[in-house]
Amino acid sequence: MFELVEGDADMTGGGGSESAMGGYLFEHGYPVDRTAQQARDEADVQRAVTAYRFWYPTVSMEGIFNGNREIGLADNEAVGIASTGPLQVGFTLNSDTPYGAAVLDLSAGPMVVDVPQGPFIGLVDDHHQRWITDLGIPGPDRGQGGTYVITPPGHRGELPPHAHVGRSASNKVLLAIRALPIGGDLTKALDALRAVRIHPLGFPDRTLEFVDTTEKPVDSTCLRWEDDIEFWRVLHGIVTAEPPVAEFLPMYGLLSTLGIEKGAPFAPDERMSAILARAARTGRDQMLVSAFASDREDRIAWPDRRWEWVGLVADNGDFATPAGIDLEARDRWFSQAIIASPAMFRRQVGGGSLYWLGVRDASGAFLDGGTSYTLEIPQPVPGTLFWSITIYDAQTRSQVQADRNSAALRSMFELNDVDQTGPLRLHFGPTAPRGAENRWLQTVPGRGWFAYLRIYGPEQAAFDGTWKPADFEKTG
Repeated sequence: MFELVEGDADMTGGGGSESAMGGYLFEHGYPVDRTAQQARDEADVQRAVTAYRFWYPTVSMEGIFNGNREIGLADNEAVGIASTGPLQVGFTLNSDTPYGAAVLDLSAGPMVVDVPQGPFIGLVDDHHQRWITDLGIPGPDRGQGGTYVITPPGHRGELPPHAHVGRSASNKVLLAIRALPIGGDLTKALDALRAVRIHPLGFPDRTLEFVDTTEKPVDSTCLRWEDDIEFWRVLHGIVTAEPPVAEFLPMYGLLSTLGIEKGAPFAPDERMSAILARAARTGRDQMLVSAFASDREDRIAWPDRRWEWVGLVADNGDFATPAGIDLEARDRWFSQAIIASPAMFRRQVGGGSLYWLGVRDASGAFLDGGTSYTLEIPQPVPGTLFWSITIYDAQTRSQVQADRNSAALRSMFELNDVDQTGPLRLHFGPTAPRGAENRWLQTVPGRGWFAYLRIYGPEQAAFDGTWKPADFEKTG
């Protein structure tokens, strides 16, 4: 069994002088045998951890695809629509709007998405969770309706005139679309999703079927793979099935040193299997530190609050900065959440939405499922559409599953009768506070949790500090 070895200060390798360089032992400038093996092992672990963090969004996307397939939603055949809740395990899914999600396979040709006029918010991401196009209000149709054509890699055929074209670098893509529940009418929003038409280019009668999965348990995460050798098996399958992405060439090279290569079997020996399993656990844990214990100053939303920005890079969906890709921001997002687009990170008055992360109480301690807290929200909340707060399990990064089976308080639903002349007090903890049951979210003892506070259509006060929520205060 593979085991990392530590440098041994008493090690000798025959005649001549010795020197220690970086914990390794050299004799006459050459590594002794034990040092050579140690260095090879540690280099492979380092390469594997780097590869894990880079390719995590790709494997996470496969988790989404797999979740659809497990409940009978075949690629290019069905769209799952749902008013989601704790029953649906997915990284920071919310209950604010109904979702529609479909896996589109472009290997047979382009797919068409006809979006009607209306309150739709959608996107298409490739297999690596890279943004292809927005749909609906944040898209080029601006909510007026339009036809989108999503093309496979290298497609050069004719396309419909006046269509909005999204060019994918992968054969498998995710279509995700939401309908805003105007007036709190979820049924109407679900019906609106059914009006979206999806079909292969040239075959308008072969539309995808819509299936309501609201009452179906589903796991659309990579939790079952993320911390062991299975992560690499899934990744190998994706690398084998998908065309290479030119921008990723150095990272494909890194994978090849670990035995993962397109057109070659994945058959790690005992040593490499142990290295890859260890790297999966280490990489996952490092990403969770980025998510929940980052020390970056730009994560702080308000200097006198514990609230943090979820997205650290604004206004693009690729985590691009003038200096290059912000890998820490990328790790932070994809360890907590799924899919990306510029609209999701746009910090603009009236544009899209704002997401804040609450992971600590006023004292700086992580939020604990066995402790009770209150949270004061100043009223009115500065959003032209609606706002919500949703709580998530720190281990699954999915909505807290508790007896109450509710993990969100939403301005259009549970909080639609709020008096907006004074602060709103919300409650969180394992037991309901007397007289405030309708303003309470249940947590689970022995499990950590965190919150996302979301504002849709944010107004100026959400940016300039004239409005800000209090911190979570421990009450018991």
